[in-house]
Amino acid sequence: MQSTRLTLLCHARTVAQKLARFPTDEPVEMDWQSASGSLGRQFKGRPRLFSAPELRARQTAALFGSDAVIVEALRDCDFGRWNGARIGDLQTSEPEALQAWFDDPLAAPHGGESVAQLIERVGAWLETLQATPGPIVAITHPFVVRAALTRVLHSPAFNLIDVEPLSAIELRFNGRWRLRLPGADLEDPCS
Repeated sequence: MQSTRLTLLCHARTVAQKLARFPTDEPVEMDWQSASGSLGRQFKGRPRLFSAPELRARQTAALFGSDAVIVEALRDCDFGRWNGARIGDLQTSEPEALQAWFDDPLAAPHGGESVAQLIERVGAWLETLQATPGPIVAITHPFVVRAALTRVLHSPAFNLIDVEPLSAIELRFNGRWRLRLPGADLEDPCS
């Protein structure tokens, strides 16, 4: 039986990330149009390409091909009234609310989605892939990647995971989800 091979890839950098702001539906910072399709050969074979619906994810998906399927479950966390807000400003104006959100995965002081709700949404999507063997590349957001790792590893480490732009993790399902850390293609110095 062939396993499901899921590569979760974070979208390219945005201005909001550079400014430590909660995201809006902003574009990526790079000239993605001239690079369109340039990363499509990065993966062996022809993986199915999924994308979150936000502009930054769709633009990043275009680097891998033009046939990305938009998947609503890959959308970014709903940050409610904090969309576009600088984290530094919230530390001054709403320090207790921000700290409660960091400390309690059930908290949603911004009026949007809690971390627990995000993890549940992403976990439900992962379940739909369990009967879908073969390679999948999914372009999404740092919070969604963190939620997937938290779910797969059964860990409370959500706030301890950093996800850089264009970073990727690989998950495999063959009876259970596993994190796979691929090795580099280096020459064996012992041979």
